[in-house]
Amino acid sequence: MSGTDHGLYQPEILRDETFTLAECPNWDGLKNRLYWTDILNGKLHALDIETGDRHVWEFDSELGCFGLTDAGRIIVALRKDILFLDPETDERTPLCKIEDGIKSRTNDGKIGPDGAFWVGTMDDNADKQAIASLYRITADGKIEEKARGFKISNGIAWSPDGSKMYHSDSRGPWVNRWDFDVATGDISNCTRFLDLDDTLGRPDGAAVDMEGCYWSAGVSAGNLNRFAPDGTLLKSIPMPMPNPTMPCFGGPDMKTLYVTSHQEGYSAEKRAQFPHAGKLVSLRVEVPGVPVTRFREKV
Repeated sequence: MSGTDHGLYQPEILRDETFTLAECPNWDGLKNRLYWTDILNGKLHALDIETGDRHVWEFDSELGCFGLTDAGRIIVALRKDILFLDPETDERTPLCKIEDGIKSRTNDGKIGPDGAFWVGTMDDNADKQAIASLYRITADGKIEEKARGFKISNGIAWSPDGSKMYHSDSRGPWVNRWDFDVATGDISNCTRFLDLDDTLGRPDGAAVDMEGCYWSAGVSAGNLNRFAPDGTLLKSIPMPMPNPTMPCFGGPDMKTLYVTSHQEGYSAEKRAQFPHAGKLVSLRVEVPGVPVTRFREKV
């Protein structure tokens, strides 16, 4: 074990900052910067890992997910509206709107290997019903519904070669796997990859490493779980909080996992019981992660 890999799989608190519903960590390798959203507070956060510099952008609704673009902007999914943010000038440019006609909001999303923004929604009622969808959004503002019938769309990630797409329903609770066409963004041949429960944790956000293993935040059990491509559980890592929400790979060698968490709905007593709930953690791993594609703005 090299010195840089000392303490493999040992989660450490990244910063002593707490968020209500931290989600969607994104690594910007060009700027050595980590981004994440605090969904319910409508804030996009950035942290320079080397200098510790912080930046926050505020929005007027929930911010479900976002991704980096090939033009240096950030594509942002608010409750229903999709827009571009220029992180240098704070300029905001509307792109399109999800018109689903139901009480829903955006949730997990990620840029696919096809260069499109894949955005899932969730039923925003307390009694969750299978009414949410998964959408594919392109730079021309076209919104295509790719699948429907979910309570909380989550867990989007792709295999290293882009030929497989993973997608979960946190209240299923299950993870499906689709065949994926990188050239067209078409999905087909959906199969069940995992059926989960509160033992390992319901599947929240996810990421994939270069061995094709699926890392899933077990949000209801306080675990970060690594599954082989055949669905075998390879590792279940206890987190310092009961509710991790999503991992992403980062660092110069893509061997650092950053994991968000939440404290949504926590009473003062529960916050005292779980002081790390809502914080971010980092941990070193052996296998690097698959870099997330940038949204294709440029033709």
